[in-house]
Amino acid sequence: MPVTGTVRLGKKTKDLVKRLESSDIAVIDHEDLDRVSAEGLVASGVKVVINAARSITGRYPNIGPRILVDAGIVLLDDTGEHSFKQLNDGETVTIDAGRVLRAGEPVLTGTVLDNASVLRLMEEAEESLGEEMEQFVANTVEYLEKQKGELIYDPWVPEVRTPMRGRQALVVVRGYDYLEDLTTLKPYINDVKPVLIGVDGGADALLEAGFKPDIIIGDMDSVSDKALLCGAEILAHAYADGTVTNAERLEALELAVTPWPLSATSEDLALLLAWEKKADLIVALGTHSNLVEYLDKGRNGMASSFLVRLKVGTKLVDAKGVSKLYHAAPPIWQIAVVALVFLLAVVIVVAVSPALRNIFVVIWLNIRFLFGF
Repeated sequence: MPVTGTVRLGKKTKDLVKRLESSDIAVIDHEDLDRVSAEGLVASGVKVVINAARSITGRYPNIGPRILVDAGIVLLDDTGEHSFKQLNDGETVTIDAGRVLRAGEPVLTGTVLDNASVLRLMEEAEESLGEEMEQFVANTVEYLEKQKGELIYDPWVPEVRTPMRGRQALVVVRGYDYLEDLTTLKPYINDVKPVLIGVDGGADALLEAGFKPDIIIGDMDSVSDKALLCGAEILAHAYADGTVTNAERLEALELAVTPWPLSATSEDLALLLAWEKKADLIVALGTHSNLVEYLDKGRNGMASSFLVRLKVGTKLVDAKGVSKLYHAAPPIWQIAVVALVFLLAVVIVVAVSPALRNIFVVIWLNIRFLFGF
């Protein structure tokens, strides 16, 4: 059936989802739509997504399109790079049978992806996964030699005010299942009080869960002003020459920022920081761990991640493992309440039972005699 809504344009899906409403039609330009972006679109409540690019190119079986169609969202795919010129932000259009209509006149055409077509495309992409993995491994090996010196032997790590020696560190990345894992780890965070390191949007995830990050690391392209202004130390992931990507934004917020020029991912930097500052344990939440996740992130290799994980491996654990192994002790007030209820029950039983009352009287008299009072 035709669907009418307000056009919202966004080249960066992660920025677009922040301003979407349920009556909007999201227009994106996202080749190989990843899982995190798709979940953000579903959470926004939109009923239609127009993708100027191909949602599944066939490089690998990305799950983003399946998440959209499973949620009942109409996905109009591959409408072309001219989509952002043909449509205007805020105008009203209608989606009908693979066409975008303005005042009844077609302005764009695309392919409506349903469950059957998405599954077919994913199956075809599975056949290309071996070739993609070979390229991924080749790229990783090529960069291993180049990066091993700066990451393994003597990496420069900035000074931070937050003490980590002898403490545990929780590195939060806004990756797969991060909300579920963060909710599960709340007792661990409250009890152990680890150093909280937010990687870009991971800082916002911590705030949403009710915690304040101690340190924020990243290029600051997906973290909110609220998180940046929460009082955390800020380490800006910089280029080799020290240039910070979002320097103007950080200057406008009048923030003290330490640039960290290193050829690695921001989550690698967070793990490396915790290691070099002598954290006892490093818990990784939402970080990337397999081929599809790295490809979703747009990475063509994992040299830096491989090297960093080799280095910190003896202290690194996944958040899912911590949630299964860690069991917080009940708070003192809960123990006190249980004890009080038990004592009250004993008093009531004694009060209503003459035989028990007589026994307690005899015990009390013996205690007085024994201690001479």
